[in-house]
Amino acid sequence: MARRAIGRAPGRINLIGEHTDYNDGLVLPVALRLGVTVDAESREDRIAHLTTDAAVSPRDASYELGSESRDGTWVDRARGVTAILARQGLRVSGFDAEITADLPLGAGLGSSAAFAIALLRSLSDLFDLALDDATCVRIAHSAETDFAGARAGFLDQLASVYGHANEALLIDMRDQAMRTIPLPSTVELAVIDSGTRHEHATGGYNQRREECEDAARHLGVASLREVDERPLDTILERLPSPLDRRVRHVVTENSRVRKAVAALGANDDARLGALLSASHRSLRDDYEVSTPELDRLVELAAAAGALGARLVGGGFGGSIIALAQRGGAKDLATRVLRSYEGGHLVAVVP
Repeated sequence: MARRAIGRAPGRINLIGEHTDYNDGLVLPVALRLGVTVDAESREDRIAHLTTDAAVSPRDASYELGSESRDGTWVDRARGVTAILARQGLRVSGFDAEITADLPLGAGLGSSAAFAIALLRSLSDLFDLALDDATCVRIAHSAETDFAGARAGFLDQLASVYGHANEALLIDMRDQAMRTIPLPSTVELAVIDSGTRHEHATGGYNQRREECEDAARHLGVASLREVDERPLDTILERLPSPLDRRVRHVVTENSRVRKAVAALGANDDARLGALLSASHRSLRDDYEVSTPELDRLVELAAAAGALGARLVGGGFGGSIIALAQRGGAKDLATRVLRSYEGGHLVAVVP
C-alpha cells in the first residue's frame, strides 16, 4: 500500500551580509512565510517522478534512483538529494512528488534550498529516515554544491531550517553559531522581484567564490574572515584587481552586519536603512553582482521614501528589499512599481 508524506520549507531574505557566507563571514537572514511544499507518495519501483506547478522547465520529470546524472535543470537538486541519501546508506525507493511553490523561483529568495529541504523532510517521513535538522542542512547543501554545481555557502539551507518569519537570525559562518535578533516594531521590508533572471548567474556566483579563494591564497589565510581585524588599506594594496574590490566588499559587509545588529538593538531605523543602501553600493561597485534592473529598483525605492534598499541574494537578477516604516511597505512598493515594468511585490516582512 502506498504511503504519503508532506514536507515544507520556507524561502528567505537576507537582511544584510551578502556573499559573506562562503567566506566564513556573518549573515542576518529572515525566513519568509512563502516557501516550497513537496507532497510525496511511495511507488513500487525505483523511479522518482516529479511534477510542479512552478514556472520552470520541465514541469514533469522522471529519473531512476541509482542512475542520477546532471542535466542542468532544477531536477538536479532532487537527483542530488537522492544520490547523497544512497551514498550515506539511507534507503529510499521510488516515489511520486508533487511540488508546489508560492515562492518565486530564481528571485534570490532561497528557492533551491527550500525545495531541497522540503523534499528531504517529505522523504524522511515517507521512508522513516529520521533525518534531523543538521543532516537536512548538510545534504541539501551538498546537493546544491557538489551535485548541481552552484558553489554556494550554507546561508540558504540554515535560514530555511532554523529561520523565523518575525525575527532575524544572526549566523557566524565560521562555526555556524546562531542567535535570534528581534525585528523592530517600527519598520517592515518590501520584497520586490525585478522579474529578471540571468543565465550566467550560477557561473558568475562561482567566479566570485573563486576570486575570494584566490584572494585568500594571496593573503596567506584560510578564509577572508581572518583579515577582518587587519587594517583594510594594508590588505588591499597587496592584491591585484579585481581581488582587492572583492575583499573590500567582504570585509566591509561583515562590518555592516555587526553595525546592523547594533542598529536593530537600538531601534535606530535610519541607521539600519543607511547600512542596507551602503551594502547595495558595495555589491554594485566592489562585488559587481548587481544589474541595471536591480539598480533601478533601488533608486526608485529611495525616491519613493525608503529608509534604505539593496539587492538580496546572489545578484545577477532577482529581487531587492526596501526598508519602510511599519505599515508603509506595500504603498512604497506600489509607487516603485508604477515606474518599473515587469516587477512585482513578493512579500512584506515581517
